[in-house]
Amino acid sequence: MIPAHYLFDCFPGRRVHLGVSGSIAAFRGLDLLRALTGNNLRVSATVTPSAAQFVTPLSFESLGAEPVYQDMFVPGQSPYAHLEPGQECDALIICPATANTLARMAHGLADDMLSCQALSFAGPVVVAPSMNPGLWNAPATRENWKTLMDRGVIGVGPVQGNVACGDTGTGRLAPVSDIFVETLRALSPRDLQGTRVLVTLGPTREFFDRVRFWSNPSSGTMGACVAVAAWLRGAEVHVVHGPISLELPAGIQRTAVTTAKEMFTACMDLWPDMDAGCFTAAVADFSPEPYPGGKLKKEDTRDGLHVDFTPNPDILYTVGHNKKPGQRLIGFAAEAGELPPAAKRKLDRKNLDLIVANRIDQDEGGFGATTNSVLMLDNRGQSRELVHLHKTKIAWRIWDWISGV
Repeated sequence: MIPAHYLFDCFPGRRVHLGVSGSIAAFRGLDLLRALTGNNLRVSATVTPSAAQFVTPLSFESLGAEPVYQDMFVPGQSPYAHLEPGQECDALIICPATANTLARMAHGLADDMLSCQALSFAGPVVVAPSMNPGLWNAPATRENWKTLMDRGVIGVGPVQGNVACGDTGTGRLAPVSDIFVETLRALSPRDLQGTRVLVTLGPTREFFDRVRFWSNPSSGTMGACVAVAAWLRGAEVHVVHGPISLELPAGIQRTAVTTAKEMFTACMDLWPDMDAGCFTAAVADFSPEPYPGGKLKKEDTRDGLHVDFTPNPDILYTVGHNKKPGQRLIGFAAEAGELPPAAKRKLDRKNLDLIVANRIDQDEGGFGATTNSVLMLDNRGQSRELVHLHKTKIAWRIWDWISGV
């Protein structure tokens, strides 16, 4: 299953070619095909004769791949079918790629349909190997893999686990979600290349004894969308997050924290080296004074529960007033009233370049939802309303603003 914060439907009219070679993981190519077509990408495919021993070309046709190639010489097939992906498609994905396929690509062989298509393809190529650990660890395979990486092929390396024959080691196909998001990155503009971005996301937890804490229902979904969008567009992304259960691409650097004070420290360490920051985290404004006994018991609260709170450091305010020339700062505001005046006050007080405000007292968005409605307001007085959009689309528009699109 592809996480919701990976579903960036921002590639109208784009086409990818999926090559499937002969591994037991060939059926995972069908899962990847479903994900790609479900994201409104057009997909063609090549199923090698070896792959067809595991899954039929008809399966790919049935799930929307068009055309589906197999052999080089088929009556009625275009004599230039081995060149068509390079002429028609924006990216080539080989999933799964066997040791034999890697060797053919590394050495420039072109003796079957898929190897011809790969050799003639000038665009971005994503390769996801799957094989027995002994094949993956063989010196020849390691050398072939390094050769492909040095040429700029995008590698989604195999993971560790049990394989079909019963062996254990590195060789299993990477999760389809990893291959999917790398494919989207291959299709994305590189307008944030060379930009270092800090994103905060999720809640903080402020403990008042060893088992109880003060927090909020933030899932971190909006911040994850912001982080992934920046990474897709080429940025070097650093995420500081509270307690969340969201996966992020391996290329995103993560710092996990629990409390607001820990998030403050992590952000202040990272911010001086950043070009831009987007602070989406739902940070607790106050921390309860810790209960001195370790765990608060019922018998201690017969007269009611009384907890004293102290203010937490204001991360966004501190970062905003420590901006260097050229650094750009984006903040989020969750409001329960009219957005424009509240957003403008926060924009000015925290010295932001852009604020993204949403209503938490309405049903179409907010904590935990995949959609939201927001007001974007910048320090030049420009504003834009985005109504009931998927959070991935809102995140994409935020980086459009940074890029001047």
